[in-house]
Amino acid sequence: MNDILTAIDWSRAQFAMTAMYHWLFVPLTLGLGLVVAIMETIYARKKLNPSTPQSETEEWLDLTKFWMRLFGVNFAIGVATGIVLEFEFGTNWSNYSWFVGDIFGAPLAIEGIFAFFCESTFFAVMFFGWEKFSIRQHCAATWLTAFGASLSAWWILVANSWMQHPVGMDFDPAQMRNVMTSFVDVALSPTAVNKFFHVITSSWSLGACFVISVCGWYLLKGRHTQFAVKSIKVAGVVGLVGILGTMITGDSSAVQVTKDQPMKLAAMEGLYEGKQGADLVAFGILNPGKKWDNDQDAMLFEIKIPKGLSILGRHDPDAFIPGIKDIIEGRDMIDGQEINTVNYNERILRGRIAHKALRDYNQAREYKDSIGMDRATEKLARHYQFFGYGYLGKADEAIPPVAMTFYPFHIMVALGTWMLLFLIATVWIVFRRQEWTKYQIAGYPVYPWLAIITAPIAWVCSQCGWIVAELGRQPWAIQDIMPVQAAISSVGSGNVKLTFFIFLFLFTCLLLAEIGIMLKQIKNKK
Repeated sequence: MNDILTAIDWSRAQFAMTAMYHWLFVPLTLGLGLVVAIMETIYARKKLNPSTPQSETEEWLDLTKFWMRLFGVNFAIGVATGIVLEFEFGTNWSNYSWFVGDIFGAPLAIEGIFAFFCESTFFAVMFFGWEKFSIRQHCAATWLTAFGASLSAWWILVANSWMQHPVGMDFDPAQMRNVMTSFVDVALSPTAVNKFFHVITSSWSLGACFVISVCGWYLLKGRHTQFAVKSIKVAGVVGLVGILGTMITGDSSAVQVTKDQPMKLAAMEGLYEGKQGADLVAFGILNPGKKWDNDQDAMLFEIKIPKGLSILGRHDPDAFIPGIKDIIEGRDMIDGQEINTVNYNERILRGRIAHKALRDYNQAREYKDSIGMDRATEKLARHYQFFGYGYLGKADEAIPPVAMTFYPFHIMVALGTWMLLFLIATVWIVFRRQEWTKYQIAGYPVYPWLAIITAPIAWVCSQCGWIVAELGRQPWAIQDIMPVQAAISSVGSGNVKLTFFIFLFLFTCLLLAEIGIMLKQIKNKK
């Protein structure tokens, strides 16, 4: 048992490490791809316009090719980490893959067969087809590469969203697995659609901040200033549209989480006791001694926005938002009316009833008892929504790690606010007050340094978002249906530890290689 628990922890750590490395590259691919496509479109329009000066056309060609090179380096490294991530579902999480492979595997297969080949094909045209295709054809290939990358993200996010909110499936006791009943429900669930647009728009803002950061370095060094200003103009607009879209989709995500994953929302806010007109914590320090069933204060210190959480979660300043204790005990309030939800002890009981019904079904099937099979199937269907709770020993196990959900969420919001203000200022400066890029305080240029530090801020913000999304739904591999301890492969912890450190070493080398190549490209730009 101890080895199994250790294998679970190490498998989770390995998957988290791989995903976090992979996510260093994905948003830059999505964001930089759009920036490059827009730049090439501007170049193509100027090239096809006979009245455009040759020097101006060449400037936009130089911009396009420079950022395209950085896009290509990042794209290649991202593919390497992504392949490993998908293989881990089979090596470390084989029970999960068996249990829902018919559903989870479909979007991953589509991503690999169609979307990835689409972007890879046009990627080759984009890089090696300058002399072989017309300007319009090459520009179309660049846009299709960016589109293909987004299409890949769509199917990956469909799979992830299904884990957060499983729909479009039924459990087949004869196969001992879930089967898809509606591909449309899986592919177009509100959770998937919203998550896709949230990820895409946030990636636009990250890619834009990367471009602006590199240009900030050029401004600081007094090199390629015209190149930098033109790049910032494109990236600033892309980034501002992206961060505004991130805020809008983030608001929709909060509403969906409140409805479908209320425990995650409670953990995000460190909310233990539900409240009408619940306040939103703008800044807070959690009390490490607080438990859901003791009377200690949840916060050691906090600054709150009155009724902010009710507005965020239910778009109603007076709405009731249940806390961790309320959810465990089965209490909620909708439209001012107190309602009873299924408390967690009852969920555990019903989950165990579902498990027994499945065992009864298998026994009846062995003896060819059709009546017993029908009776067991009916009981299983009645309690299946709580199937995953049957693996839990007590209600406490269904609470996600509050601190590791609360702090990343608030860091994400704070850094996202910085990005919003910075991108608004950037667009204003480059279009209205370019001389402000040279403004100094105590001999230090202000804007270039702000631009340089905003790129790492954007990456930390993006990583925090995924930490909230994934840790906030723990202990579930599939929300309410399968906890991580039931999803694990029967593999020794020693093997997982070994591969963890192998992957850590390889991914670190890949990251350092990418950084080195990019820095060389940036430094040696002519």
